[in-house]
Amino acid sequence: MKTLVVGSGFVGRALARHLAGSGDEVVLASRTPPLSYDSHAGGDAVPDWIRLDITEDGAFAGALEDTGAETIVLVHGPSDSTWCEEHPDAALYGHAEAALQVVRAAGERRVVFISTDNVFDGTAGTPPDESAPTGPANAYGRAKIAAERILADLPAVTLLRVSLIYGWEPADTPKWLNFFAACAHRLRAGEPVTVPVDQWTTPVLLDDVVDVTAALTRSPHPPPPLLHLGGPDRISRADWAAVIAEELGAPPDLVVGEPRANGSYASRPASTCLSSTLLATHPATAKLAPRPVRAGSRLLIDRHLPTPRAATPHTPATPRSSV
Repeated sequence: MKTLVVGSGFVGRALARHLAGSGDEVVLASRTPPLSYDSHAGGDAVPDWIRLDITEDGAFAGALEDTGAETIVLVHGPSDSTWCEEHPDAALYGHAEAALQVVRAAGERRVVFISTDNVFDGTAGTPPDESAPTGPANAYGRAKIAAERILADLPAVTLLRVSLIYGWEPADTPKWLNFFAACAHRLRAGEPVTVPVDQWTTPVLLDDVVDVTAALTRSPHPPPPLLHLGGPDRISRADWAAVIAEELGAPPDLVVGEPRANGSYASRPASTCLSSTLLATHPATAKLAPRPVRAGSRLLIDRHLPTPRAATPHTPATPRSSV
């Protein structure tokens, strides 16, 4: 099976490398070359890469013809909520126009679209499951739901809504870092992290996102039209940062809580949580339960830091992001 992964960011790179390392033929496609592969991407094989602007009329159809891909995973488009809020038209175009190009060319091919918890407004008392009505409260969520509605007409599509994804990234990554990585690097450097006490999420380890997505691309069973992938912990950003500090052996007072409205999370819903009621019901994903945040944090620290609980004598490069 040959898979075309559109989007070479944090998730796309890890997924493409995982598929290639498992023996699949995989091509990674994006407007710019992916960052250099390293240990945080997972797997040993480096997949092929082609240049693709998926919003360019006909470009995606050409990529399908050139690669012979039978399966498509879409991890494209701007995903920084703050940027999307500042550029709502560009965000909408980047997601919706890409979806239109896919619908025109995908045919009967299996398509997995990585969507987001931001398609909900965050006001529900409990994490929404797959039956809950959507109602995005920000530009990123509106862009994603527009793409979902376009892609839903495909005969073999899975709309995979994923809660906040976290994993390891080097401190000098030339973009914003995911929440775990940003916290971990600053805490290791003895720097405080200021995080909201009233913004809640159900975080999902990158490894688990990759496993679920790969299983959906390979399954012989008809694809589920919609799945949620949320972690088992409903946790505030401040409490999660405290878990990371504890697992690193960092001073707990480096975690500074503040109201969501005071910082960069003001445009995010108060709750970006998901309930995964259908994940365990599909044959491809029934045995793939996402890990709790403490277990995921512990795994990442053990994997990437040789002496995670000991004080480090040097100061790593300051990550280029805010938490």
